[in-house]
Amino acid sequence: MDRAAIVAAAHASIAKGSKSFAAASLLFDPATRERAWLLYAWCRAGDDITDGQDHGHGMSRVADAPARVARLSALTEAALAGETTGEPAFDALALVAAETGLPPRYPRDLIEGFRLDAEDWRPRSEGDLYRYCYHVAGAVGCMMAIVMGVSPDDEATLDRACDLGMAFQLANIARDIEEDDRVGRCYLPVEWLVEMDIPPGQHMKPPFRPRLAVLARRLATKAEAFEASARQGTRALSFRSAWAVLAAADIYGAIARKVAARGERAWDRRVSTGKMEKVGFILRAAQHASRGITSDEVPRDPSLWTRPR
Repeated sequence: MDRAAIVAAAHASIAKGSKSFAAASLLFDPATRERAWLLYAWCRAGDDITDGQDHGHGMSRVADAPARVARLSALTEAALAGETTGEPAFDALALVAAETGLPPRYPRDLIEGFRLDAEDWRPRSEGDLYRYCYHVAGAVGCMMAIVMGVSPDDEATLDRACDLGMAFQLANIARDIEEDDRVGRCYLPVEWLVEMDIPPGQHMKPPFRPRLAVLARRLATKAEAFEASARQGTRALSFRSAWAVLAAADIYGAIARKVAARGERAWDRRVSTGKMEKVGFILRAAQHASRGITSDEVPRDPSLWTRPR
């Protein structure tokens, strides 16, 4: 496949897999937009391969998950080496890596997150939770920053980009507690469940819903702290990239806030943002992106968890 065909396949992937990211990506300049689609296509394929999904839909437990991750890793290494794999999503990664100088460590870090899921890993501590969030989302934030033109050596800006991925993943975990439970997964730290006196595997049972709501609010609060930090990183981006990032931050921030506000009823139906809400966030993000160029920088909160170097 030539580049145009690979880009077209990537565009179709993001349109089917994530309306929120698809909407935010339209704010990028054309070159950045295409590279964002290419990176998304590879990330989406990795998730789908590991969990037996179709563009994020129909998640299930698969018996051969470790073998799937091994295949994913082999195809990824071939793509990073510049080889043509014949798989559009992996050839998309090869294009992104060649065009941006993407360090291999970040795709490999994401694959480690897929491996954790394949091994039915669960976090014991809050620190474990953050490490998982880094591998499945913080690393993606770093890759997206590089796609947007941030130097791989700009560690300070990459920290902020990682923070945005962390915020997104914490929001996702809060929203998807019931969905994850249906396939036997739980990303709430064991220590949190013990603290709330919730027996293993019982967190979705009606008697424990009030305590679960407390933990969901905790996730939302932590997501908000990472989101606030990430917003400072947009100062290093072009206006259009900052606009896209801030729009995505508003959209996912709204998801976390809705989960917290719904309390015990947060999982009665899936939390989402509507089309008009997204339009509102996009318009507001344009104003924030303009102001961010002239605002004073706020140092990163030293108490926030920081990605591994």
